[in-house]
Amino acid sequence: MPSLKDLRKRIESVKSTRKITKAMQMVAAAKLRRAQDAAEEARPFAERFNAVMAGLAASVGTNDSAPRLLTGTGDDKTHLLVVMTAERGLCGGFNSNISRLARAHADRLRNAGKTVKILTVGKKGRDALKRDYADLFVGHIDLSEIKRLAYSDAQAIAREVLKRFDANEFDVATIFYSKFVNVVSQVPTAQQVIPAAFEAQEDTGVSTVYDYEPGEEEILADLLPRGVATQIFSALLENGASEQGARMSAMDNATRNAGEMIEKLTIQFNRSRQAAITNELIEIISGAEAL
Repeated sequence: MPSLKDLRKRIESVKSTRKITKAMQMVAAAKLRRAQDAAEEARPFAERFNAVMAGLAASVGTNDSAPRLLTGTGDDKTHLLVVMTAERGLCGGFNSNISRLARAHADRLRNAGKTVKILTVGKKGRDALKRDYADLFVGHIDLSEIKRLAYSDAQAIAREVLKRFDANEFDVATIFYSKFVNVVSQVPTAQQVIPAAFEAQEDTGVSTVYDYEPGEEEILADLLPRGVATQIFSALLENGASEQGARMSAMDNATRNAGEMIEKLTIQFNRSRQAAITNELIEIISGAEAL
C-alpha cells in the first residue's frame, strides 16, 4: 500500500499533468478555428477546379495527344503511396488511422503482385510505417519547420511526385490524409492523383459549352500539374484541421481522466490518513492503559 507521502506526490503529479493537457486543449481550440476556416475556404475552389478539369478530361478522352498525367503510363504495376500525417503526436488516433489505411492499401497491392513505393510527409507517418515497410521507402518530406501551410509547400511536394513520375518510377500515385468533418470526426481518405481521376459532377440540367484556346490538350498539359498541387494542398489543409480537432478532443479526454484520477487518489489519501490517525490513537490509548 503506498504511503501518504507517495500518494501526495502522485496527486501533485497528476494535477501538473492536468494543467498541461488543459493548456494544450486551449491551444488546439485556438488553432482549430484558423485551420478549419482554411480547409473550408479551400473546398469550393478545389471542387470547381475539379469540375472544370473533369469537363476537359471528358472532352479529350483517351486521345494519343492527351497528357500522360491524364492517361497514365498504360500500366499499373508500380504504385506510389504519399502518406501525409502530422509532425507531432498527442492527437488521438489521427496519425494511426491514416497509417492504418495506407498499410491496408499497401498490403492489398502487394498481395495482388504490385510494386509499392512509399513517400511520407510528416514524421509520425514515417515512424509508424518504417518498422514494417522500411524497404519500400523512397523519400520523406519534412514540414516540421513550417508554422503555417502555404500553397508553395504543396507545390514542393507535387514537384517531387511529378519528378518521379517523369522518371517513370511509378504508374499510379495515391495520397493518404484525413478529411475534416468536425471536432470528433475525421475520416481517413485515399485519393488517386496520378493518373488524374475526377469524380463525375451532378447533372444540374444546364448545358454549358466552352471554347478553349489554344486547345483542350494544351490546357490540360498546363493545368494537370497544378491540379496535383491543388489536391495535395487541399489534403494538407484538411489534415491540419483534422489534427487540431483530434488533439483538442484527445486533450479534453485526458483532462477529464486526470480529474477523475485526482478524485480517486484524494479519496485513497484521506482514507489512508484516517487509518494512520486511528492507529496512532490506538497506540496512545493502549500505552496509557498499560501504565
